[in-house]
Amino acid sequence: MAEGAITQGAIQSIFQASGCFVEHPILQCVQIKTMEPKAGEPNAVQRFRVVLSDIRNFIQTMIATAANEIVTSGQLKKGSIVRLLKYNPQRVKDKNILIIMDLEVLTQYGELEKIGQPEALESKPEPQPAAISGNNFYGSKPAPAPQPQPQRSLPTHQSNPGTSSHPHLYPIEGLSPYAHKWTIRARCTSKSDMKEWANQKGSGKLFSVNLLDDTGEIRATAFTEVADKLYPIFEEGVVYYISAPCRVTLAKKNFSNLPNDYELQFERDTEVEKAEDQENKPQIRFNFTKIGDLNSVEKDTTIDTVGILKEVAEVTTITSKTTNKDFSKRELTMADDTQTAVRLTIWGKTAESFEAPLESIIAFKGVKVSDFNGRSLSLLSSGSMLVDPDIDEAHKLRGWFNATDQNATFSTYQNTSSSGGGSKNDAKLISTILEEETYLQDTPSYMSLRASVLYVRNTTVAYPACSTAGCNKKVIEDNPGSWWCEKCQASFPEPNWRYVLTFNVADHTGTMWLSCFDEAGQAIVGMSANEAMKIKIDDEENNTQKFMDIMQEATCKPFNFRVRAKMETYNETPKPRYQVMNLYPLNYAQEANKLAQLIKQYEINEDSLFVH
Repeated sequence: MAEGAITQGAIQSIFQASGCFVEHPILQCVQIKTMEPKAGEPNAVQRFRVVLSDIRNFIQTMIATAANEIVTSGQLKKGSIVRLLKYNPQRVKDKNILIIMDLEVLTQYGELEKIGQPEALESKPEPQPAAISGNNFYGSKPAPAPQPQPQRSLPTHQSNPGTSSHPHLYPIEGLSPYAHKWTIRARCTSKSDMKEWANQKGSGKLFSVNLLDDTGEIRATAFTEVADKLYPIFEEGVVYYISAPCRVTLAKKNFSNLPNDYELQFERDTEVEKAEDQENKPQIRFNFTKIGDLNSVEKDTTIDTVGILKEVAEVTTITSKTTNKDFSKRELTMADDTQTAVRLTIWGKTAESFEAPLESIIAFKGVKVSDFNGRSLSLLSSGSMLVDPDIDEAHKLRGWFNATDQNATFSTYQNTSSSGGGSKNDAKLISTILEEETYLQDTPSYMSLRASVLYVRNTTVAYPACSTAGCNKKVIEDNPGSWWCEKCQASFPEPNWRYVLTFNVADHTGTMWLSCFDEAGQAIVGMSANEAMKIKIDDEENNTQKFMDIMQEATCKPFNFRVRAKMETYNETPKPRYQVMNLYPLNYAQEANKLAQLIKQYEINEDSLFVH
């Protein structure tokens, strides 16, 4: 039954000089072996070699790393019958090999003994190429070292081969220093800024790109005049044909986060051509880490993550201590369905041009994990980000977020102890916050707090602000019905009142004072500052108590507060200040779920309550 399903003669046809295309051939797996990592590269990506047979011939193949799961999951076993969905025949050092990008195991046939007596496709005994060499591997025969032979790449064989003007395409997965004449079709997934360098040998400039095809991803760098030539050609998201001459060297892992042992260096005669057909672009592959799992990730590890954009800070500039150069940076707050948030920093032009709206889903590839403030992330120059990407993880996260209360609070990594490995910082108790006051510094720290409003100080609740959009500076009534803004150098008939509330909150452990500005003030009072001040002025004129009633109605409301804590100095005396950054009404279903999870940590079958 299985013998009749196998496509006999397929291997011979695939490697004919004419490049015959065999669609979805069915073969038998007769051996699987793990490739040993190269010396000095203990963290190299795991690779697998597989021998396939069509009963008449056998061929050695290499599984593309993107398809490793079919081996690691145990689906592919010795004796399995498989159907090749996407594959690429190559000829390296006069040896035929197949690179497998996608295949399926036909489980209905089970695992069988080797069918027939297949022979090696080559008639002469030849050594294996360096990229797939191995002792005692199926079909391996010792032989003297051959004379150097020119390499020949065979056509790319896929389920939809298309009509490319470059018929002899090489897979990125197959690139090595032994490959000389090749062309790859790859998508530019990331392009760095042009950078200048200087050392004892001189000075120059460089930029790098990440290139992706269906088999893998590789970093490529251009220097000096080559960089000037190619920099305007490359665009992120665009597919190119890139042809040798182009150097293939060992990857410098401290400059790249890609799982590839090699990288490219563009040369003066390297050909870079924008593909006319931009369809079927290779899609960026992610290996996501949940934001809530960052405590299990070692510092300085490079990861991919996806989350909901909750906060966007302004662009700031820092100066490098080593180069004395200025760098732009912007901090984002990202959260996901683990109900955990983390600060993620983006840099340079990416920070300056960032325009994604709040609550966008953003996928990041290549972010570095830091233990600053417990855990934080930084987008590497070789990394990239996609806003609202069309991928399953983003759609799942969007569905979760839309199905929950979008005012949900998130645990953070701020103020966690890096020495102890860190832990998620849930809402703090007021007693704990007051105990830690002595540790506050003049640099701000952040915390979450769940409390109810007890009292709103009604002496100063708002200030008169400029009516110009975005100004918000305090104005002065220089004449009746005329309010002057020093910044705008303009007068207005009336001010735009904005809240500056000071109020007292409490939980079951104590009370504390918080301050807030306009948006949070509106949520607490339940009306705009303009409306509240009109009532206050009317009270003063008519001796009524309506304003006091409004301030009383603002109490006894519970909120989840996001607070910035900082030690400030007043009259040479240090004093803590707690300012509300955001506040959200309680989501009672969510809060009940948190309590239920907390209860599960206790031994309820025993007399005493001990946490597991």
